[in-house]
Amino acid sequence: MNTIIIDYGSGNLHSALKSFQKVANLNKKGDVIVTSDPQLIRSADRLVLPGVGSFNDCLNGLKSNKDLFYNLTKRVLQEGVPFLGICVGLQLLADYGHENEDNTPGLGWVEGEVKKICPPNKDTKIPHMGWNSLIFDKEHPLTKQLTSENDMYFVHSYHFELKNINDRLAYVNYSGKITAVVSKGNICGTQFHPEKSQKTGQIFIENFMNWSP
Repeated sequence: MNTIIIDYGSGNLHSALKSFQKVANLNKKGDVIVTSDPQLIRSADRLVLPGVGSFNDCLNGLKSNKDLFYNLTKRVLQEGVPFLGICVGLQLLADYGHENEDNTPGLGWVEGEVKKICPPNKDTKIPHMGWNSLIFDKEHPLTKQLTSENDMYFVHSYHFELKNINDRLAYVNYSGKITAVVSKGNICGTQFHPEKSQKTGQIFIENFMNWSP
């Protein structure tokens, strides 16, 4: 079994690699590799798409490698490989983003739009940065052993407004309900950074590696 963390030029992937390797080694879940090699993506058992930066920059970076993008899409949409998007990697799943310009088409894998967090008052700081508690919509293998007492680490100014609330597994309260975990078929995503969320994040990573959608 191998887990591929996709390198498409979006930020430092070192912390993600170390966190996933630690969980994989403890649970005998095979190799974790950071790569942009389409051949390795074709053979991946699990795919992880991190994201740091703006919606548009990440989307353009991902699509600029046509072979990578083609094989990623085929593995996820046609062959049903478990997929995890992290932070902007989650947001790219949306139909549209509104960060650098309005109505930028996303991947369209999960219905919804990515919009700027609009705080109700000046006391709510943007970006939403730091630790926050998850509130769960329903039980799911991806959130096994996690409770509302477990905090995750967030850093973002935009959030995913889902069209279908049934695609949401958990949210956080921050100037309203902010989508935290999404799952649709073999596709899932987190607005928080599991690789920066210490032991709680490692529980989520372990759940993802054990997930059989």
